[in-house]
Amino acid sequence: QVQLVESGGGLVQAGGSLRLSCAASGRTFSSYYMGWFRQAPGKEREFVAAVRWSSGSTYYVDSVKGRFTISRDNAKNTVYLQMNSLKPEDTAVYYCAAKRTYYSAYASSYDYWGQGTQVTVSS
Repeated sequence: QVQLVESGGGLVQAGGSLRLSCAASGRTFSSYYMGWFRQAPGKEREFVAAVRWSSGSTYYVDSVKGRFTISRDNAKNTVYLQMNSLKPEDTAVYYCAAKRTYYSAYASSYDYWGQGTQVTVSS
C-alpha cells in the first residue's frame, strides 16, 4: 500500500523560506514521477513541480521557477520542495503525489496522494 506523508508546512513572512518533505513508502519508486501540487481556497489544484525518481530530472510551473527546488533522497525515500522567496500568492495546501512511467502536470493523472500540508505566507 503506497503512503505519501507530507510535512514541513507552516506560517512564514513574505520573502521567507520553507522546506516541504514527502516521505514515500509501500513500493519501489524508481519508475515513478513525484509531484507537488497546491490548492488555494476556491481554486483548482495546481501543478507546482515534479521530479523523475530514477534520473532526478525536474519540471516546474513558470510561477515558481528560480524560487522553488524539487529534489529526492533515494536513501530516505523522500521528496523535498525547497521554497524560497515566498509570496502571499504561494499560500495554499501543498500535496505530494506519485505517478508511474511518464511525466504529467495534470493532477488527474497521478495515482497516489498525500494528505496535504498548509503553507501560509503573510505579507
